[in-house]
Amino acid sequence: MSVEMRRSSTHAVPIKNIERELICPICKELFTHPLILPCQHSVCHKCVRELLMLNYDDSLDGNSECSLPGSPRSRVPSPSMEKLDKLVRSGSIASPGWRRGSVTPRVTTIACPGCQHDIDLGERGISMLFRNFTLESIVERYRQAARAAVAIMCNICKPQQQQEATKSCMDCKVSYCNECFKTHHPWGTPKAQHEYVGPTTNFRPKVLMCPEHEMEKVNMYCEVCRRPVCHLCKLGGTHANHKVTSMSNAYKILKEKLAKSIHYLISKEDQVRTQITGLEQLVSQTEENGQLAERQANEHFDRLFETLQERKSELLKSIEQSRDRRLGQLKSQMEEYQGMLENSGLVGYAQEVLKETDQSCFVQTAKQLHVRIQKATESLRTFHPSADPSFDEFVLETSREETLLKELCFGGVPDPPMIDLSKSRVYNEATIFWRLSDDHQPTDQHLLEYRRLGGPNQSKEDAEDGIWQTMERLHSPSTTICGLDADSLYALRVRTCRNSIFSPYSPEVTFHTPPAPVFEFLFSDKCGFSTERLMLNKRRDVVESVAGVAFLLASDRVQTGSYIGLDYIIGDPGISQGRHYWALKVESHSYMVKVGVASDTKLLEWFHNPRDTSSPRYDHDSGHDSGSEDACYDLSQPFTLLTMGMGKLFIPKSSPSSSADPGNRTLPMPHRLGVCLDYDAGRVYFYDADNMRCLYERQVDCSGTMYPAFGLMGGGKIQLEEFVTAKRLIF
Repeated sequence: MSVEMRRSSTHAVPIKNIERELICPICKELFTHPLILPCQHSVCHKCVRELLMLNYDDSLDGNSECSLPGSPRSRVPSPSMEKLDKLVRSGSIASPGWRRGSVTPRVTTIACPGCQHDIDLGERGISMLFRNFTLESIVERYRQAARAAVAIMCNICKPQQQQEATKSCMDCKVSYCNECFKTHHPWGTPKAQHEYVGPTTNFRPKVLMCPEHEMEKVNMYCEVCRRPVCHLCKLGGTHANHKVTSMSNAYKILKEKLAKSIHYLISKEDQVRTQITGLEQLVSQTEENGQLAERQANEHFDRLFETLQERKSELLKSIEQSRDRRLGQLKSQMEEYQGMLENSGLVGYAQEVLKETDQSCFVQTAKQLHVRIQKATESLRTFHPSADPSFDEFVLETSREETLLKELCFGGVPDPPMIDLSKSRVYNEATIFWRLSDDHQPTDQHLLEYRRLGGPNQSKEDAEDGIWQTMERLHSPSTTICGLDADSLYALRVRTCRNSIFSPYSPEVTFHTPPAPVFEFLFSDKCGFSTERLMLNKRRDVVESVAGVAFLLASDRVQTGSYIGLDYIIGDPGISQGRHYWALKVESHSYMVKVGVASDTKLLEWFHNPRDTSSPRYDHDSGHDSGSEDACYDLSQPFTLLTMGMGKLFIPKSSPSSSADPGNRTLPMPHRLGVCLDYDAGRVYFYDADNMRCLYERQVDCSGTMYPAFGLMGGGKIQLEEFVTAKRLIF
């Protein structure tokens, strides 16, 4: 034991203090049969299955009731770990989301609840994951510490005479009291050699078996995938080209690293406690400042409310006064007109005056009355209401004020956006997409900055001197950058602006531009195109290989050993000079797809004599290990084709002395494949288009016009990148 390990052991942490490390991020309970995901996070076995089932239900019906977390399905208890493992490994059941014979694709991708990255479990699904036995043991010790008063009972004793267990046999997977253990493990028998530990309910296997090769023990550690593997995985499996080390060496290195890290943290305990004290002060300050901000916000809004209330009271008082004045005027005018009616008011009074017979008395009264009658008559002829019933002068136009209030933002500094690597593409031009924050508040504009970091051989000092170029006033979460240099590394970042307040920059991301300008072309349906076995979409940017009716009708002539040829299709136009780059995507389910370049003369040979020139024994780039490949090998041919299929990419033999082991020439199929043809130098390159890593290069005879060439056999699909086809489609 090293000094660091001895020191760390003296600072043993009480098991009850580590509960937060033993909680499943999905069910929020203690781990039950935890599995290790490829991203190194652990999740309960039943939780992984329910996640897969949830994704499968969502893929069938996004509104399905059974896909909800609270649905009855999610509450159904999962079977035991052992039973599920046996069923999955035996093939009795498949991983959730897939049924044998079903046309519905199985769902093997889940989002890790720890890091939120998409995890592809592959074809074998859950059975490819290791159980985290170390975590299980720690959880078991925690459970025992939490229920120290509850003893583990002997599994052999009769119920009426059951004794407390004193040890558990890891081979029998049974807990025993002293007497029962002696009875079932007598000296001199094979059982006496069984491994036993203290009382436990967590029985784990004595050795860790490979989930891919179930009969093999894991004895190596893959440094690329960071997981244990067996020797078959290294010889011909998915880890054939990965760097591995022995399990003992990995154990020693990782244990020393972990012990040193633990020792370092323990040695910094005073610093950690000081930082915790600082965090506690920040928590207190945050609470106080938050309460102060709430009080100030209430005060500001109260003042606004008071001002509005005062203005409201003044306006209502003015309306009331104007209404009373107008009503008085209208009522007075109405009473005056009421007097014009017969036998009432002024007219009735005038009728009574006419009855006066004394002339002097009549004249005395009638003179004033006549003046009033004349005024009434005149007002009758030119009628005007004494007051306006409209209150238009009191109608408020507050649309501008309402707009200002709605545009008020109290959210402070907006959250930074995130550049979307899955949608962004970089060629001669770069189309960059970014995701906004989840606060759903509107933004005024976006600002994108980028700078050239140079090639991969540029020093760090020179890269840091790159000048940021700025694109301002972007009103959508995407833009196109023009004029990028070829074969260069660029860094990009973006931020948003809301109410003149800019967010922090997004994390910087880097993109590598292709080594040459983009070559624009579409699939040609004129030269040698097979309409029976190839399907070309209307845009001519997607081609798919399907079973032909003619082949089925001729099935009686197809016998064992009969030849089946490739169906070729080319890109139009051709290349006669310069450097050119294009990119494409091959669907992972494709059986066999060939991608590369070919000259016009070679294409004529293929199309006129497909049986001879397309034979695997003729084409040294076929990926097959036929015996005549070495014999007809030529360093420079007028074509080069790279073979992909079944999720793999097969590197051709670069020389006659190359290894014949197919495992050394097999790589995982890239998500996007890039092809670069240097016509003048007579060389072709193949890249992983996502990171511009060169996968393969070789010399090619460019004696004529060269065309992008593709071959398909069986089910397969090729799709050209949008940048390759955009201008051709517009034209």
